[in-house]
Amino acid sequence: MALVDLVMPKMGESIMEATILKWTKNIGDTINMDETLLEIATDKVDSEVPSTAAGVVKEILFKVDDVVPVGTIIARIESGASASTPAPTATPAPVAAPAPVAASAPPPPTVVNIPKAADGKANSGFFSPLVLNIAAQENISMQELQNIVGTGAEGRLSKKDILNYVAHRATATSTPAAATVAQPTVSTPTPTMEVASTPAPSVAPSGNVEIIEMDRMRKLIADHMVRSKATSPHVTSFTEADLTNIVNWRNKNKTAFEKKYGEKITFTPIFIEAVVNAIKKFPMINCSVDGTNIILKKDINIGMAAALPSGNLIVPVIKNADTKNLFGITKEVNALANA
Repeated sequence: MALVDLVMPKMGESIMEATILKWTKNIGDTINMDETLLEIATDKVDSEVPSTAAGVVKEILFKVDDVVPVGTIIARIESGASASTPAPTATPAPVAAPAPVAASAPPPPTVVNIPKAADGKANSGFFSPLVLNIAAQENISMQELQNIVGTGAEGRLSKKDILNYVAHRATATSTPAAATVAQPTVSTPTPTMEVASTPAPSVAPSGNVEIIEMDRMRKLIADHMVRSKATSPHVTSFTEADLTNIVNWRNKNKTAFEKKYGEKITFTPIFIEAVVNAIKKFPMINCSVDGTNIILKKDINIGMAAALPSGNLIVPVIKNADTKNLFGITKEVNALANA
């Protein structure tokens, strides 16, 4: 019998972690090759993760709603095992769960030490916008950030790492004075950081109100909006344009267009085609900034906002829009809107 490790897959170039939504198998269940073992969610897509081996689920290392870095082992399959293999009596506890010890006795002073790498380079030096945003909210300096041990792929600092750091630091500031004197002051880089890790709401609800818990999509949208403000400066420019000719052209041709192609043409594909032509003429519009580097993107992919019945807004992408004519763009716009 061989144990096969199942790792958290990478769902995209910029995706460094994923949230576990549901395990479709339990410990001791038989699973076939390519059969779905769990469902995960990233900032961009929800996906099913198939098993890479046939056998019996031997270990499940994370729980539902855990955020797991890409490349981390999440489960183990005992290949060649039969369905009659007895199931383990208990799910192995996650590595970072020393709570019972802390409950039975006061935590030793060393628990407030912030882990750092021996060579002083605690992580890869790459920080995602989410990590930088949390650091800004918690008043963590860049020098302090570089000393936090990263457990993500290629030593990157994950959301879990920085939240653990904030929790350690909060523990350090709440330690009694006698214990603080016995410990070096390196556990609290600046005395001004004695703040709660979760800020209180700025306005308390009053009067006749209803408090509604955000669903997962709304939380992601809110998180992305805050992150975008921290990532790059926002500039808005308004220019008036006379669309009389476009409106007249559509009114004149929409019936013939639908008869010829079987697709209703709205203003959206016309606007997308105009944006594509503008990017072709001014390619520097289609770029992003990474540190001191400008990343000029050769592919022209256009996002199209679409409202869901739940009231949430998503942005499906028309890839390589510059390779499509007006009919091709119209067909894809309609297909995405209907989907």
